[in-house]
Amino acid sequence: MKEKSIFLQTFGDYPLLRILDFLMYSRDFDYPITEIARNSEVNFQTLKKVWPKLEQNKMVVSTRTLAGATLFKLNVENLVVKKIVELNNFLCWQTVEKEETEIIV
Repeated sequence: MKEKSIFLQTFGDYPLLRILDFLMYSRDFDYPITEIARNSEVNFQTLKKVWPKLEQNKMVVSTRTLAGATLFKLNVENLVVKKIVELNNFLCWQTVEKEETEIIV
């Protein structure tokens, strides 16, 4: 079992957060929703329930169609997404600084 990200450790291990966590760390790439479900370790049926809200709120965007499958990625232009990424970055830096302080002391 892999270690949970700082984001999930802080806010909880819920399907929507796992999806956002995966998309955040893979924001330079686009994926079909089946791959997003697998990589975020969320049941595909569960992903299908929360996905419309992500699209509705423009937190994800379709990028292209490949072999009949629509590919999606995190919409880094969305203000809410920008703030979530910023918060995640802050949490990561805060954790690094805390660990550095513990090593020094």
